Amino acid sequence: MRLGCNLGDEALEIFKTAGAMKEGHFLLASGLHSPVYWEKFRILQYPHLAERLCRLVAEHFRAQGIDVVAGPTTGGIILAFETARQLGVRSIFAEKEGGARVFRRDFEITPGEHVLVVDDILTTGSSLKETVNAVDKLGGTIVGIGVLVDRSEKSLDFKLPLFSCLRAPTTVYSPEECPLCAARIPLTKPGAPR
Repeated sequence: MRLGCNLGDEALEIFKTAGAMKEGHFLLASGLHSPVYWEKFRILQYPHLAERLCRLVAEHFRAQGIDVVAGPTTGGIILAFETARQLGVRSIFAEKEGGARVFRRDFEITPGEHVLVVDDILTTGSSLKETVNAVDKLGGTIVGIGVLVDRSEKSLDFKLPLFSCLRAPTTVYSPEECPLCAARIPLTKPGAPR
């Protein structure tokens, strides 16, 4: 189930104000290419903006009896912390280990605890799937997934309620089929040192 936030106008305005929505030719973490890039750290550098977006997620899931909020590294750490703060619960994060994500640092989930999984930008869903798997391994009961932006072109079925502050489907291309590459538009790798 996919729910887009009716407050998407507020979320879009926050991203625009922070200069977080960029257009060009971008190499995404998934290896895909895109004409649009959502630079979440332009938001996360401003606590008052992150607080507003996390409030949308927290309010959507508040009635679910959440015990802990979990997110994947790196942006998910900040979002899990702020969402958990607003809900008055614990916050934990899952780190990469090999081809999966795991909870380290003595983070625990008691079997049956209600867990909300949060992340920044949803494109392919791989970091969310890895975090969901890490929660499942510890016996947590996932009540839903909350993201800042759902940019996925087609619905990704997590078999969990999915809430996004902003639904902004964006076309992505494999490098071999990228029309931006064919047009010789320079490829930018976001987050690369300047």
